[in-house]
Amino acid sequence: MAGKATVIEVGDHDVRVSNPDRIYFPELGATKLDLVEYYLAVSDGIVRALRERPCMLHRFPDGLAGEKVHQKRVPNGAPPWLETVRVTFPRYHRHADELCVTKPADVIWAVQMSTVEFHPWNSRRADTERPDEWRIDLDPMPDCPFGTVQKIAPVVREVLDELGMVGFPKTSGGRGLHIYVRIEPRWGFADVRRAALAFAREVERRAPEDVTTTWWRKDRDPKALFIDYNQNARDHTIASAYSVRGVPQATVSTPITWDEIPDVDPRAFTIRTVPARFAELGDLHAAIDDTHHSLATLLDWAERDEQAGLETPEVPKT
Repeated sequence: MAGKATVIEVGDHDVRVSNPDRIYFPELGATKLDLVEYYLAVSDGIVRALRERPCMLHRFPDGLAGEKVHQKRVPNGAPPWLETVRVTFPRYHRHADELCVTKPADVIWAVQMSTVEFHPWNSRRADTERPDEWRIDLDPMPDCPFGTVQKIAPVVREVLDELGMVGFPKTSGGRGLHIYVRIEPRWGFADVRRAALAFAREVERRAPEDVTTTWWRKDRDPKALFIDYNQNARDHTIASAYSVRGVPQATVSTPITWDEIPDVDPRAFTIRTVPARFAELGDLHAAIDDTHHSLATLLDWAERDEQAGLETPEVPKT
């Protein structure tokens, strides 16, 4: 049974949370208020991950037992202190004013609106068409064990090291692993995706028995690890660092160190365990904005591959 509304003080703003006792995660008995308290506990980290990025919200108005809503537009009636950023979708002659997080109160407002997952763009509102974040998504196919993810992560790091780049890993909250790299906001989405594909192909060359970059899912080996370069296409989003996932276990997409990867169990990171980890370790992605890397070498690799006849598959335009 849902209880009366409660008011949460978040910085300079009060956020009214309705139905705080509504059960969102039946397996844990975790409520909407538990979700609010989780995001407050990791507020520095989640705000850093979302700051000034257009953000799609994955909402569960009735908890996980109900329907999931993918919401791009901030609804009418949002508080005046909430910030948005407008993104356009030329193919459909439409636009959306999406949430643009700049402070913890924005996150808690979204949770009040039944948001569980936060899916930001990899660009910021200063120029939404030029990403400053390259996302390496190690996405295991159905029969690929997590052990393969752990095996390939050091290969990813090896290639990044050779490029002089720093990657920041995190669990996906599911069976995969994400590595984020800050890049100079000089290139559009198409070139960032070309660079991401060139990188993925280099990892595939070094581990051909385990890794695939095959475009069509039906053509991929079900035991392979797919490096999903498509997550860098325009309007493609994945759960941010510190985002809870909409699964019964309430797992969290959690920043980790490279040294943790060989022994990490992604299932151990939930809304019940991550706050204590955050209190002890702080935000392991705190330094992510310190250096922005050039994609020039990767784009040279992409041109080399294209001249060799390796095509770059097209994605639908938004």
